[in-house]
Amino acid sequence: MDTRYRYFWALVLLCFLSLFLFLGESHFHTRGEPREALVAQAMLAENNWTLPITNGTDIAYKPPLFHWAIATISSITGKVTEYTSRMPSAIALATMILAGFIFYARRRGNEVAFLAALITLTNFEVHRAGFACRVDMLLSALMVLALYQLYRWSEQQLKGIPWLGILFLSGAFLTKGPVGMVLPCAVVACFAWIRGLGFIRIFIRFFAVALASCIIPALWYIAAWKQGGDAFLTLILEENVLRFLGKMTYASHENPWPYNVMTVIAGFLPYTLLILVSLFTLKYTPIKGTSKLWWNKFVQYIKQMDDTRLFSLLSIVIMFVFYCIPKSKRSVYLLPIYPFIAYFIAEYIMWLVKHKPQSVRWFNNILCTLAILLTAIFIIARTGLIPHTIFAGKHALENLAYLNALETLPLSFINLLIILSPLAIAIMYHYYPKFLAFNKLQRMAIFGGIITFAIFFALDGVYQPTVLNVKSNRRIAERVKTLQPEGNVYSYITIMAEGNRLHPFTLNYYLNGRVVPFIDFAPTEGYLFLGEKEYEGFIDKYGQTFNLEQLPESRFKSNDNRDWMYIYHFEKISQ
Repeated sequence: MDTRYRYFWALVLLCFLSLFLFLGESHFHTRGEPREALVAQAMLAENNWTLPITNGTDIAYKPPLFHWAIATISSITGKVTEYTSRMPSAIALATMILAGFIFYARRRGNEVAFLAALITLTNFEVHRAGFACRVDMLLSALMVLALYQLYRWSEQQLKGIPWLGILFLSGAFLTKGPVGMVLPCAVVACFAWIRGLGFIRIFIRFFAVALASCIIPALWYIAAWKQGGDAFLTLILEENVLRFLGKMTYASHENPWPYNVMTVIAGFLPYTLLILVSLFTLKYTPIKGTSKLWWNKFVQYIKQMDDTRLFSLLSIVIMFVFYCIPKSKRSVYLLPIYPFIAYFIAEYIMWLVKHKPQSVRWFNNILCTLAILLTAIFIIARTGLIPHTIFAGKHALENLAYLNALETLPLSFINLLIILSPLAIAIMYHYYPKFLAFNKLQRMAIFGGIITFAIFFALDGVYQPTVLNVKSNRRIAERVKTLQPEGNVYSYITIMAEGNRLHPFTLNYYLNGRVVPFIDFAPTEGYLFLGEKEYEGFIDKYGQTFNLEQLPESRFKSNDNRDWMYIYHFEKISQ
Protein backbone atom coordinates (compact mmCIF):
# COMPACT_ATOMS: atom_id res chain seq x y z
CA MET A 1 0.00 0.00 0.00
CA ASP A 2 1.23 3.47 -0.88
CA THR A 3 2.61 5.45 2.05
CA ARG A 4 0.05 8.23 1.60
CA TYR A 5 -2.81 5.76 1.83
CA ARG A 6 -1.35 4.22 4.98
CA TYR A 7 -1.15 7.62 6.61
CA PHE A 8 -4.68 8.46 5.45
CA TRP A 9 -6.26 5.30 6.85
CA ALA A 10 -4.29 5.68 10.07
CA LEU A 11 -5.90 9.11 10.44
CA VAL A 12 -9.33 7.67 9.68
CA LEU A 13 -8.84 5.14 12.49
CA LEU A 14 -7.57 7.79 14.93
CA CYS A 15 -10.49 10.08 14.10
CA PHE A 16 -12.95 7.27 14.69
CA LEU A 17 -11.41 6.22 18.00
CA SER A 18 -10.95 9.77 19.20
CA LEU A 19 -14.23 11.34 18.13
CA PHE A 20 -17.04 8.86 17.55
CA LEU A 21 -16.80 6.33 20.37
CA PHE A 22 -17.63 8.62 23.29
CA LEU A 23 -19.74 11.45 21.87
CA GLY A 24 -22.76 10.58 23.98
CA GLU A 25 -21.05 9.60 27.22
CA SER A 26 -21.16 13.07 28.83
CA HIS A 27 -24.56 14.55 29.60
CA PHE A 28 -25.19 18.19 28.81
CA HIS A 29 -23.83 20.29 31.67
CA THR A 30 -23.50 23.77 30.16
CA ARG A 31 -26.10 25.99 28.57
CA GLY A 32 -24.42 26.21 25.15
CA GLU A 33 -24.89 22.61 23.97
CA PRO A 34 -28.55 22.07 24.91
CA ARG A 35 -29.43 25.50 23.48
CA GLU A 36 -28.42 24.23 20.02
CA ALA A 37 -29.92 20.78 20.54
CA LEU A 38 -33.25 22.37 21.47
CA VAL A 39 -33.46 24.01 18.03
CA ALA A 40 -33.16 20.63 16.30
CA GLN A 41 -35.59 19.17 18.81
CA ALA A 42 -38.11 21.90 17.94
CA MET A 43 -37.56 21.33 14.20
CA LEU A 44 -38.61 17.71 14.52
CA ALA A 45 -41.41 18.37 17.02
CA GLU A 46 -42.98 21.24 15.03
CA ASN A 47 -41.95 19.98 11.57
CA ASN A 48 -40.68 23.53 11.04
CA TRP A 49 -37.19 23.51 9.52
CA THR A 50 -37.15 27.21 8.73
CA LEU A 51 -37.54 29.12 12.00
CA PRO A 52 -38.66 26.87 14.87
CA ILE A 53 -39.57 28.30 18.27
CA THR A 54 -37.62 27.13 21.32
CA ASN A 55 -38.25 27.76 25.00
CA GLY A 56 -41.80 28.70 24.07
CA THR A 57 -40.78 32.16 22.85
CA ASP A 58 -37.41 32.25 21.06
CA ILE A 59 -36.20 31.90 17.49
CA ALA A 60 -32.70 30.52 16.88
CA TYR A 61 -29.77 32.94 17.09
CA LYS A 62 -27.86 31.33 14.22
CA PRO A 63 -28.69 30.16 10.68
CA PRO A 64 -29.94 26.57 10.50
CA LEU A 65 -27.33 24.35 8.77
CA PHE A 66 -25.94 22.95 12.01
CA HIS A 67 -29.42 22.33 13.38
CA TRP A 68 -30.50 20.76 10.08
CA ALA A 69 -27.58 18.36 10.41
CA ILE A 70 -28.58 17.41 13.97
CA ALA A 71 -32.24 17.02 13.02
CA THR A 72 -31.39 14.91 9.95
CA ILE A 73 -29.16 12.54 11.92
CA SER A 74 -31.67 12.42 14.79
CA SER A 75 -34.57 11.66 12.44
CA ILE A 76 -32.75 8.44 11.53
CA THR A 77 -32.28 7.42 15.17
CA GLY A 78 -35.72 8.70 16.16
CA LYS A 79 -34.62 11.15 18.84
CA VAL A 80 -32.29 14.10 19.46
CA THR A 81 -29.65 12.73 21.84
CA GLU A 82 -26.31 13.92 23.17
CA TYR A 83 -24.65 11.67 20.58
CA THR A 84 -26.63 12.85 17.56
CA SER A 85 -26.34 16.48 18.69
CA ARG A 86 -22.54 16.31 18.76
CA MET A 87 -22.13 14.18 15.66
CA PRO A 88 -22.10 17.08 13.12
CA SER A 89 -19.15 18.63 14.97
CA ALA A 90 -17.27 15.32 15.04
CA ILE A 91 -17.93 14.69 11.33
CA ALA A 92 -16.85 18.25 10.53
CA LEU A 93 -13.59 17.88 12.45
CA ALA A 94 -12.78 14.48 10.92
CA THR A 95 -13.46 15.86 7.44
CA MET A 96 -11.30 18.93 8.08
CA ILE A 97 -8.42 16.77 9.33
CA LEU A 98 -8.53 14.36 6.39
CA ALA A 99 -8.89 17.18 3.85
CA GLY A 100 -5.97 19.01 5.47
CA PHE A 101 -3.83 15.89 5.23
CA ILE A 102 -4.60 15.51 1.51
CA PHE A 103 -3.98 19.22 0.88
CA TYR A 104 -0.57 19.32 2.55
CA ALA A 105 0.51 15.81 1.49
CA ARG A 106 0.22 16.82 -2.17
CA ARG A 107 2.20 20.01 -1.64
CA ARG A 108 4.55 19.45 1.31
CA GLY A 109 4.98 15.69 1.73
CA ASN A 110 3.28 12.85 3.58
CA GLU A 111 5.19 13.05 6.86
CA VAL A 112 4.63 16.73 7.61
CA ALA A 113 1.00 16.46 6.44
CA PHE A 114 0.34 13.51 8.74
CA LEU A 115 1.96 15.25 11.68
CA ALA A 116 -0.02 18.46 11.00
CA ALA A 117 -3.25 16.45 10.90
CA LEU A 118 -2.35 14.64 14.13
CA ILE A 119 -1.59 17.96 15.85
CA THR A 120 -4.91 19.36 14.64
CA LEU A 121 -6.75 16.35 16.06
CA THR A 122 -4.98 16.34 19.42
CA ASN A 123 -4.65 19.95 20.47
CA PHE A 124 -6.93 20.95 23.30
CA GLU A 125 -9.12 23.59 21.64
CA VAL A 126 -9.92 21.72 18.43
CA HIS A 127 -10.45 18.42 20.22
CA ARG A 128 -12.84 20.10 22.65
CA ALA A 129 -14.79 21.73 19.80
CA GLY A 130 -15.08 18.40 17.98
CA PHE A 131 -16.92 17.01 20.99
CA ALA A 132 -19.33 19.91 21.42
CA CYS A 133 -22.84 20.49 20.19
CA ARG A 134 -21.95 23.98 18.97
CA VAL A 135 -21.94 25.58 15.52
CA ASP A 136 -18.27 26.62 15.62
CA MET A 137 -16.64 23.37 14.53
CA LEU A 138 -18.92 23.00 11.52
CA LEU A 139 -18.35 26.64 10.60
CA SER A 140 -14.58 26.27 10.92
CA ALA A 141 -14.46 23.09 8.86
CA LEU A 142 -16.50 24.63 6.04
CA MET A 143 -14.31 27.76 6.06
CA VAL A 144 -11.11 25.70 5.95
CA LEU A 145 -12.47 23.46 3.17
CA ALA A 146 -13.45 26.60 1.24
CA LEU A 147 -9.93 27.97 1.71
CA TYR A 148 -8.42 24.77 0.30
CA GLN A 149 -10.72 24.85 -2.74
CA LEU A 150 -10.18 28.56 -3.42
CA TYR A 151 -6.42 28.05 -3.15
CA ARG A 152 -6.65 25.30 -5.78
CA TRP A 153 -8.59 27.78 -7.90
CA SER A 154 -5.79 30.35 -7.48
CA GLU A 155 -3.28 27.70 -8.62
CA GLN A 156 -5.29 27.61 -11.85
CA GLN A 157 -5.02 31.41 -12.18
CA LEU A 158 -8.69 31.83 -11.20
CA LYS A 159 -9.86 30.07 -14.36
CA GLY A 160 -13.20 28.30 -14.41
CA ILE A 161 -15.73 28.26 -11.57
CA PRO A 162 -14.80 26.81 -8.13
CA TRP A 163 -18.15 25.10 -7.62
CA LEU A 164 -17.06 23.07 -4.61
CA GLY A 165 -15.57 26.17 -2.99
CA ILE A 166 -18.82 28.06 -3.56
CA LEU A 167 -20.75 25.20 -1.95
CA PHE A 168 -18.51 25.28 1.14
CA LEU A 169 -18.83 29.08 1.35
CA SER A 170 -22.62 28.79 1.14
CA GLY A 171 -22.55 26.18 3.90
CA ALA A 172 -20.40 28.41 6.13
CA PHE A 173 -22.80 31.33 5.50
CA LEU A 174 -25.73 29.09 6.47
CA THR A 175 -23.94 28.03 9.64
CA LYS A 176 -23.12 31.35 11.28
CA GLY A 177 -23.71 34.19 8.87
CA PRO A 178 -21.72 36.12 6.24
CA VAL A 179 -18.39 35.96 8.10
CA GLY A 180 -18.07 32.34 6.97
CA MET A 181 -18.12 33.46 3.36
CA VAL A 182 -16.22 36.74 3.58
CA LEU A 183 -13.06 35.58 5.37
CA PRO A 184 -12.02 32.72 3.03
CA CYS A 185 -12.54 34.98 0.03
CA ALA A 186 -10.47 37.75 1.65
CA VAL A 187 -7.58 35.38 2.47
CA VAL A 188 -7.25 33.83 -0.99
CA ALA A 189 -7.85 37.15 -2.77
CA CYS A 190 -4.99 38.68 -0.77
CA PHE A 191 -2.79 35.68 -1.60
CA ALA A 192 -3.56 35.97 -5.33
CA TRP A 193 -2.77 39.70 -5.27
CA ILE A 194 0.59 39.14 -3.54
CA ARG A 195 1.42 36.50 -6.16
CA GLY A 196 0.92 39.00 -8.95
CA LEU A 197 -2.60 38.53 -10.28
CA GLY A 198 -4.26 41.78 -11.33
CA PHE A 199 -6.38 43.57 -8.74
CA ILE A 200 -9.32 44.13 -11.10
CA ARG A 201 -9.40 40.49 -12.16
CA ILE A 202 -9.20 39.34 -8.54
CA PHE A 203 -11.99 41.70 -7.47
CA ILE A 204 -14.36 40.67 -10.27
CA ARG A 205 -13.75 36.93 -9.86
CA PHE A 206 -14.05 36.90 -6.08
CA PHE A 207 -17.05 39.23 -6.13
CA ALA A 208 -18.77 36.75 -8.44
CA VAL A 209 -17.83 33.85 -6.15
CA ALA A 210 -19.10 35.71 -3.08
CA LEU A 211 -22.33 36.61 -4.87
CA ALA A 212 -22.87 33.00 -5.98
CA SER A 213 -22.24 31.86 -2.40
CA CYS A 214 -25.12 34.03 -1.19
CA ILE A 215 -27.79 32.42 -3.39
CA ILE A 216 -28.58 29.37 -1.23
CA PRO A 217 -28.40 31.27 2.10
CA ALA A 218 -30.62 34.00 0.63
CA LEU A 219 -33.39 31.47 0.03
CA TRP A 220 -33.42 30.61 3.73
CA TYR A 221 -33.13 34.24 4.88
CA ILE A 222 -36.13 35.21 2.75
CA ALA A 223 -38.19 32.27 4.05
CA ALA A 224 -37.15 33.03 7.65
CA TRP A 225 -38.02 36.73 7.27
CA LYS A 226 -41.47 35.84 5.93
CA GLN A 227 -42.02 33.68 8.98
CA GLY A 228 -40.26 35.75 11.66
CA GLY A 229 -40.86 39.29 10.43
CA ASP A 230 -39.24 42.25 12.20
CA ALA A 231 -38.12 40.13 15.16
CA PHE A 232 -36.00 38.04 12.80
CA LEU A 233 -34.49 41.13 11.13
CA THR A 234 -33.64 42.63 14.52
CA LEU A 235 -31.90 39.43 15.55
CA ILE A 236 -29.89 39.26 12.32
CA LEU A 237 -28.80 42.88 12.71
CA GLU A 238 -27.73 42.22 16.31
CA GLU A 239 -25.77 39.05 15.62
CA ASN A 240 -24.05 40.01 12.36
CA VAL A 241 -23.58 43.78 12.45
CA LEU A 242 -23.89 45.10 15.99
CA ARG A 243 -21.79 42.24 17.40
CA PHE A 244 -18.92 43.18 15.07
CA LEU A 245 -19.27 46.88 15.86
CA GLY A 246 -19.46 46.26 19.60
CA LYS A 247 -22.90 47.86 19.83
CA MET A 248 -24.99 44.92 20.96
CA THR A 249 -27.87 45.51 23.33
CA TYR A 250 -26.23 43.10 25.79
CA ALA A 251 -22.65 42.25 26.71
CA SER A 252 -21.44 39.14 24.90
CA HIS A 253 -17.96 37.76 25.54
CA GLU A 254 -16.30 41.17 25.48
CA ASN A 255 -12.52 40.82 25.77
CA PRO A 256 -9.40 42.83 24.79
CA TRP A 257 -7.29 41.66 21.84
CA PRO A 258 -4.59 39.92 23.99
CA TYR A 259 -7.35 37.45 24.88
CA ASN A 260 -6.98 35.96 21.40
CA VAL A 261 -3.23 35.48 21.87
CA MET A 262 -3.69 33.73 25.19
CA THR A 263 -6.47 31.47 23.93
CA VAL A 264 -4.37 30.26 21.00
CA ILE A 265 -1.42 29.57 23.31
CA ALA A 266 -3.66 27.67 25.72
CA GLY A 267 -5.65 26.07 22.92
CA PHE A 268 -2.59 24.47 21.34
CA LEU A 269 -1.65 22.58 24.48
CA PRO A 270 0.25 20.35 24.80
CA TYR A 271 2.23 21.53 21.74
CA THR A 272 2.86 25.00 23.13
CA LEU A 273 4.73 23.13 25.88
CA LEU A 274 7.00 21.62 23.22
CA ILE A 275 7.69 25.06 21.77
CA LEU A 276 8.51 26.35 25.26
CA VAL A 277 10.86 23.43 25.94
CA SER A 278 12.59 23.86 22.60
CA LEU A 279 13.42 27.50 23.33
CA PHE A 280 16.00 26.32 25.87
CA THR A 281 17.84 24.29 23.21
CA LEU A 282 18.18 26.99 20.56
CA LYS A 283 21.19 29.22 20.02
CA TYR A 284 20.49 32.93 19.92
CA THR A 285 22.45 35.62 18.11
CA PRO A 286 22.30 39.36 18.82
CA ILE A 287 19.99 41.37 16.59
CA LYS A 288 21.99 43.62 14.29
CA GLY A 289 20.96 46.26 11.82
CA THR A 290 18.22 48.88 11.70
CA SER A 291 14.49 48.24 11.86
CA LYS A 292 14.26 49.22 8.17
CA LEU A 293 16.82 46.57 7.28
CA TRP A 294 14.94 43.93 9.22
CA TRP A 295 11.67 44.98 7.57
CA ASN A 296 13.23 44.67 4.12
CA LYS A 297 14.55 41.22 5.03
CA PHE A 298 11.09 40.23 6.21
CA VAL A 299 9.45 41.47 2.98
CA GLN A 300 12.04 39.60 0.93
CA TYR A 301 11.42 36.45 2.97
CA ILE A 302 7.68 36.69 2.30
CA LYS A 303 8.28 37.13 -1.43
CA GLN A 304 10.54 34.09 -1.52
CA MET A 305 8.18 31.92 0.55
CA ASP A 306 6.64 29.06 -1.41
CA ASP A 307 2.95 29.34 -2.22
CA THR A 308 1.64 26.80 0.27
CA ARG A 309 3.49 28.30 3.21
CA LEU A 310 2.50 31.84 2.23
CA PHE A 311 -1.13 30.83 1.90
CA SER A 312 -1.02 29.15 5.31
CA LEU A 313 0.59 32.21 6.89
CA LEU A 314 -1.96 34.58 5.36
CA SER A 315 -4.81 32.35 6.57
CA ILE A 316 -3.50 32.70 10.11
CA VAL A 317 -2.71 36.41 10.05
CA ILE A 318 -5.81 37.72 8.25
CA MET A 319 -8.32 35.68 10.25
CA PHE A 320 -6.55 36.34 13.55
CA VAL A 321 -6.45 40.12 12.94
CA PHE A 322 -10.08 40.10 11.83
CA TYR A 323 -11.24 38.44 15.03
CA CYS A 324 -9.26 40.94 17.09
CA ILE A 325 -11.42 43.80 15.79
CA PRO A 326 -14.83 43.14 17.40
CA LYS A 327 -15.24 43.54 21.16
CA SER A 328 -16.90 40.11 21.26
CA LYS A 329 -14.13 37.49 21.37
CA ARG A 330 -14.22 33.78 22.10
CA SER A 331 -11.63 31.07 21.74
CA VAL A 332 -13.81 29.12 19.30
CA TYR A 333 -13.89 32.03 16.84
CA LEU A 334 -10.23 31.28 16.04
CA LEU A 335 -10.74 27.59 15.24
CA PRO A 336 -10.27 28.11 11.44
CA ILE A 337 -6.62 29.12 11.95
CA TYR A 338 -5.70 25.98 13.91
CA PRO A 339 -5.02 23.64 10.93
CA PHE A 340 -2.64 26.21 9.47
CA ILE A 341 -0.79 26.80 12.73
CA ALA A 342 -0.62 23.01 13.11
CA TYR A 343 1.16 22.83 9.76
CA PHE A 344 3.87 25.25 10.92
CA ILE A 345 4.21 23.42 14.23
CA ALA A 346 4.61 20.17 12.28
CA GLU A 347 7.38 21.71 10.20
CA TYR A 348 9.04 22.97 13.37
CA ILE A 349 8.87 19.53 15.00
CA MET A 350 10.42 17.93 11.92
CA TRP A 351 13.24 20.46 12.12
CA LEU A 352 13.71 19.86 15.84
CA VAL A 353 13.90 16.10 15.34
CA LYS A 354 16.79 16.57 12.90
CA HIS A 355 18.66 19.39 14.64
CA LYS A 356 17.51 19.52 18.30
CA PRO A 357 16.16 16.03 19.07
CA GLN A 358 16.69 16.44 22.81
CA SER A 359 13.85 18.97 23.00
CA VAL A 360 11.41 16.54 21.34
CA ARG A 361 12.67 13.74 23.61
CA TRP A 362 12.07 15.90 26.71
CA PHE A 363 8.59 16.78 25.50
CA ASN A 364 7.70 13.13 24.91
CA ASN A 365 9.02 12.21 28.35
CA ILE A 366 6.89 14.94 29.93
CA LEU A 367 3.79 13.57 28.20
CA CYS A 368 4.66 10.04 29.34
CA THR A 369 4.97 11.34 32.89
CA LEU A 370 1.55 13.01 32.61
CA ALA A 371 0.04 9.75 31.33
CA ILE A 372 1.50 7.84 34.27
CA LEU A 373 0.35 10.50 36.76
CA LEU A 374 -3.18 10.46 35.31
CA THR A 375 -3.43 6.72 35.89
CA ALA A 376 -1.82 6.94 39.34
CA ILE A 377 -4.19 9.69 40.50
CA PHE A 378 -7.19 7.64 39.41
CA ILE A 379 -5.92 4.57 41.27
CA ILE A 380 -5.40 6.65 44.41
CA ALA A 381 -8.92 8.11 44.10
CA ARG A 382 -10.51 4.77 43.26
CA THR A 383 -8.98 3.01 46.26
CA GLY A 384 -10.29 5.69 48.65
CA LEU A 385 -6.87 6.98 49.67
CA ILE A 386 -7.90 10.62 49.21
CA PRO A 387 -9.48 11.79 52.51
CA HIS A 388 -12.83 13.51 52.10
CA THR A 389 -11.84 16.05 54.75
CA ILE A 390 -9.50 17.85 52.35
CA PHE A 391 -12.47 19.57 50.68
CA ALA A 392 -13.56 22.88 52.12
CA GLY A 393 -15.20 26.08 51.02
CA LYS A 394 -18.29 26.72 48.90
CA HIS A 395 -17.37 24.09 46.30
CA ALA A 396 -16.67 21.36 48.85
CA LEU A 397 -19.89 19.42 48.20
CA GLU A 398 -19.40 19.51 44.43
CA ASN A 399 -15.78 18.36 44.68
CA LEU A 400 -16.79 15.60 47.07
CA ALA A 401 -19.44 14.47 44.59
CA TYR A 402 -16.81 14.29 41.82
CA LEU A 403 -14.51 12.22 44.02
CA ASN A 404 -17.34 9.91 45.01
CA ALA A 405 -18.17 9.36 41.34
CA LEU A 406 -14.58 8.25 40.69
CA GLU A 407 -14.57 6.05 43.78
CA THR A 408 -17.71 4.22 42.67
CA LEU A 409 -16.87 3.96 38.97
CA PRO A 410 -17.56 0.40 37.72
CA LEU A 411 -14.30 -1.21 36.63
CA SER A 412 -15.53 -3.14 33.62
CA PHE A 413 -13.12 -4.61 31.10
CA ILE A 414 -13.78 -1.77 28.66
CA ASN A 415 -13.29 0.90 31.34
CA LEU A 416 -10.02 -0.70 32.43
CA LEU A 417 -8.83 -0.86 28.82
CA ILE A 418 -9.55 2.84 28.36
CA ILE A 419 -8.05 3.87 31.71
CA LEU A 420 -4.82 1.94 31.15
CA SER A 421 -4.30 2.99 27.50
CA PRO A 422 -2.14 6.09 28.26
CA LEU A 423 0.02 4.07 30.65
CA ALA A 424 0.39 1.27 28.10
CA ILE A 425 1.43 3.67 25.31
CA ALA A 426 3.97 5.36 27.62
CA ILE A 427 5.50 1.99 28.61
CA MET A 428 5.65 0.77 25.01
CA TYR A 429 7.36 3.99 23.94
CA HIS A 430 10.20 3.37 26.38
CA TYR A 431 10.50 -0.42 26.28
CA TYR A 432 9.19 -1.37 22.87
CA PRO A 433 9.54 1.69 20.61
CA LYS A 434 9.13 -0.25 17.37
CA PHE A 435 5.42 -0.77 18.12
CA LEU A 436 4.95 2.34 16.00
CA ALA A 437 5.67 1.23 12.43
CA PHE A 438 7.88 4.19 11.57
CA ASN A 439 11.60 4.86 11.52
CA LYS A 440 13.28 6.35 14.57
CA LEU A 441 12.94 9.98 13.49
CA GLN A 442 9.30 9.54 12.50
CA ARG A 443 8.50 7.86 15.83
CA MET A 444 10.06 10.70 17.74
CA ALA A 445 8.13 13.28 15.73
CA ILE A 446 4.67 11.71 15.98
CA PHE A 447 4.82 10.19 19.45
CA GLY A 448 3.68 13.40 21.13
CA GLY A 449 0.47 13.24 19.11
CA ILE A 450 -0.02 9.52 19.86
CA ILE A 451 0.40 9.82 23.63
CA THR A 452 -1.81 12.95 23.63
CA PHE A 453 -4.41 10.95 21.74
CA ALA A 454 -4.20 8.22 24.42
CA ILE A 455 -4.66 10.77 27.22
CA PHE A 456 -7.70 12.28 25.49
CA PHE A 457 -8.99 8.74 24.89
CA ALA A 458 -9.00 8.07 28.63
CA LEU A 459 -10.39 11.49 29.52
CA ASP A 460 -13.22 11.32 26.96
CA GLY A 461 -14.05 7.69 27.55
CA VAL A 462 -14.05 7.49 31.35
CA TYR A 463 -12.82 10.39 33.43
CA GLN A 464 -14.80 13.31 32.02
CA PRO A 465 -18.17 11.53 31.73
CA THR A 466 -17.80 10.21 35.27
CA VAL A 467 -17.12 13.67 36.70
CA LEU A 468 -19.17 15.90 34.40
CA ASN A 469 -22.34 13.82 34.64
CA VAL A 470 -22.43 14.73 38.32
CA LYS A 471 -22.87 18.37 37.28
CA SER A 472 -25.67 17.74 34.80
CA ASN A 473 -29.27 18.74 35.58
CA ARG A 474 -30.50 15.61 33.80
CA ARG A 475 -31.31 13.97 37.13
CA ILE A 476 -33.59 16.87 38.08
CA ALA A 477 -35.35 16.74 34.72
CA GLU A 478 -36.02 13.02 35.15
CA ARG A 479 -37.60 13.72 38.53
CA VAL A 480 -39.89 16.37 37.02
CA LYS A 481 -40.94 13.87 34.35
CA THR A 482 -42.29 11.62 37.09
CA LEU A 483 -44.21 14.54 38.61
CA GLN A 484 -45.63 15.83 35.32
CA PRO A 485 -45.15 13.54 32.32
CA GLU A 486 -46.85 15.92 29.87
CA GLY A 487 -47.59 19.61 29.42
CA ASN A 488 -45.60 22.78 30.12
CA VAL A 489 -43.22 23.21 33.01
CA TYR A 490 -42.32 26.78 33.95
CA SER A 491 -39.23 28.79 34.80
CA TYR A 492 -38.88 32.22 36.33
CA ILE A 493 -35.63 33.90 35.36
CA THR A 494 -35.38 37.67 35.08
CA ILE A 495 -31.57 37.82 34.97
CA MET A 496 -31.37 38.78 31.33
CA ALA A 497 -30.53 41.56 28.98
CA GLU A 498 -33.02 42.99 26.56
CA GLY A 499 -33.41 40.57 23.71
CA ASN A 500 -31.26 37.88 25.35
CA ARG A 501 -33.46 35.95 27.75
CA LEU A 502 -31.76 33.34 29.86
CA HIS A 503 -33.46 29.96 30.01
CA PRO A 504 -32.82 26.66 31.79
CA PHE A 505 -31.61 25.12 28.52
CA THR A 506 -30.30 21.89 30.03
CA LEU A 507 -33.53 21.18 31.88
CA ASN A 508 -35.55 22.11 28.82
CA TYR A 509 -33.64 19.72 26.60
CA TYR A 510 -34.12 16.78 28.96
CA LEU A 511 -37.78 17.70 29.34
CA ASN A 512 -38.25 17.65 25.54
CA GLY A 513 -38.73 21.39 25.14
CA ARG A 514 -41.55 21.68 27.70
CA VAL A 515 -39.97 24.41 29.88
CA VAL A 516 -41.39 27.85 29.07
CA PRO A 517 -41.15 31.29 30.75
CA PHE A 518 -43.68 31.77 33.53
CA ILE A 519 -44.12 35.46 32.78
CA ASP A 520 -45.13 34.82 29.14
CA PHE A 521 -47.71 32.08 29.65
CA ALA A 522 -49.73 33.15 32.71
CA PRO A 523 -50.39 29.62 34.01
CA THR A 524 -52.76 28.83 36.86
CA GLU A 525 -51.13 25.67 38.20
CA GLY A 526 -48.04 23.57 37.62
CA TYR A 527 -44.38 23.12 38.49
CA LEU A 528 -41.89 25.98 38.59
CA PHE A 529 -38.08 26.24 38.54
CA LEU A 530 -37.13 29.17 40.76
CA GLY A 531 -33.67 30.31 41.84
CA GLU A 532 -32.55 31.67 45.21
CA LYS A 533 -31.71 35.02 43.62
CA GLU A 534 -35.14 35.25 42.03
CA TYR A 535 -37.30 34.11 44.95
CA GLU A 536 -37.91 37.47 46.60
CA GLY A 537 -38.70 39.13 43.28
CA PHE A 538 -41.22 36.41 42.45
CA ILE A 539 -42.91 36.73 45.85
CA ASP A 540 -43.08 40.52 45.56
CA LYS A 541 -44.74 40.24 42.15
CA TYR A 542 -46.85 37.10 42.45
CA GLY A 543 -47.02 36.32 46.18
CA GLN A 544 -50.60 37.57 46.44
CA THR A 545 -51.66 35.62 43.39
CA PHE A 546 -50.06 32.19 43.76
CA ASN A 547 -49.36 29.70 46.49
CA LEU A 548 -45.89 28.12 46.37
CA GLU A 549 -44.97 24.74 47.80
CA GLN A 550 -41.30 23.78 47.65
CA LEU A 551 -40.68 20.14 46.85
CA PRO A 552 -38.47 18.30 49.37
CA GLU A 553 -34.84 17.69 48.34
CA SER A 554 -35.28 19.77 45.19
CA ARG A 555 -32.27 22.06 45.58
CA PHE A 556 -29.81 21.93 42.67
CA LYS A 557 -27.15 24.06 40.97
CA SER A 558 -28.36 25.34 37.61
CA ASN A 559 -26.17 24.47 34.59
CA ASP A 560 -27.27 27.70 32.96
CA ASN A 561 -27.01 30.61 35.41
CA ARG A 562 -25.05 28.82 38.20
CA ASP A 563 -27.72 29.83 40.69
CA TRP A 564 -29.11 27.45 43.30
CA MET A 565 -32.60 26.55 42.14
CA TYR A 566 -35.60 24.75 43.59
CA ILE A 567 -38.65 23.00 42.23
CA TYR A 568 -41.97 24.43 43.42
CA HIS A 569 -45.54 23.42 42.87
CA PHE A 570 -47.64 26.55 42.35
CA GLU A 571 -51.38 27.13 42.26
CA LYS A 572 -53.33 30.30 41.63
CA ILE A 573 -55.21 31.57 44.68
CA SER A 574 -58.96 31.60 44.19
CA GLN A 575 -60.40 35.13 44.37
